[in-house]
Amino acid sequence: MNQYRLIFEKPRRTTIERRTVPQPEENELLVANRLSAISAGTEMLIFGGHFPEQMAVDTKIASLSGAFRYPLAYGYSSVGEVIAAGKPDNAGWLGRRVFAFHPHASHFTAAPESLLPLPDDISIDDAVFLASMETAVNLLMDGRPLVGERVVVLGLGTIGLLVTALLSRFPLAAVIGIDPQQIRRDAAAAFGATGLFSGEEADLAVQTAAIMGESNGDSRADLIYEVSGKPDALNVALALAGYHTRLVIGSWYGTKSTNIEFGGPFHRNRVSLTSSQVSTIAPELSARWTSQRRLQTAWEMLARCRPGRLITHRFPIQQAQEAYDLIDRAPHETIQVVLTYA
Repeated sequence: MNQYRLIFEKPRRTTIERRTVPQPEENELLVANRLSAISAGTEMLIFGGHFPEQMAVDTKIASLSGAFRYPLAYGYSSVGEVIAAGKPDNAGWLGRRVFAFHPHASHFTAAPESLLPLPDDISIDDAVFLASMETAVNLLMDGRPLVGERVVVLGLGTIGLLVTALLSRFPLAAVIGIDPQQIRRDAAAAFGATGLFSGEEADLAVQTAAIMGESNGDSRADLIYEVSGKPDALNVALALAGYHTRLVIGSWYGTKSTNIEFGGPFHRNRVSLTSSQVSTIAPELSARWTSQRRLQTAWEMLARCRPGRLITHRFPIQQAQEAYDLIDRAPHETIQVVLTYA
């Protein structure tokens, strides 16, 4: 039996390694992958070569140890089934559906403590969004939306759509999504967004203000999430920000850069900038929130939001290059692209 493993060889080029399926060591389990999600954010930076070389790939996930450099195995959202155990004590895992933060591969071994059993009521299509949902939960925790606030989400990829889905469950005055792709704006509408724009409108600030309404003479956003992956979006965010607006930046730009217009109203408006990254929990919340509690919340949100409907394309792992090429050239056609395994 063969193992198929995706490798980023160089910018815009992937290859599939074929090896013998690994055998689990004594305290390991063997997982047959069923589905893995391609991140249109971080993974596409890797695909395009826009990562800072020698920076650690991840400081928390053992399967992603090492530094960013080619050739690189990557990916962090796999759902599969345990098919073998290294010792009899772990036989109870056999046949269980599990989620793993693991690079794209048809089979892989993992320690039991690194695998997350799927709740019975969660399909694999929904479960493959666990990593993205945990990120969305973390963004909500960092932004802390308040009742009656006006919130803008810049970027309606998978993360932005899940943030929108969670925000729509709050008693907010407005949830406005901005993305150039119609397919993503339609998905945001289905998740409950109250206003949608492409971001190319000449009078964007005026139009969003009309939806947000006026409070004490101000019709600017109270809270803005920047999750587009595009540094230029920060200037759009600053144009929509009001006095002490909270701007939460969830995007990782890699080596991309741009000129930010800090010379305008930003300074006098005391706009608050916060970086949000799922590897850690905000220090002021960490006394009560653990990563396990946040992860359990993400499972619960998957059950409520059912994001499996965001899957637009499925490719066998042997056709992974076609999947990345599609995301790269046709973002107007894609939301979540996944790899499948026979």
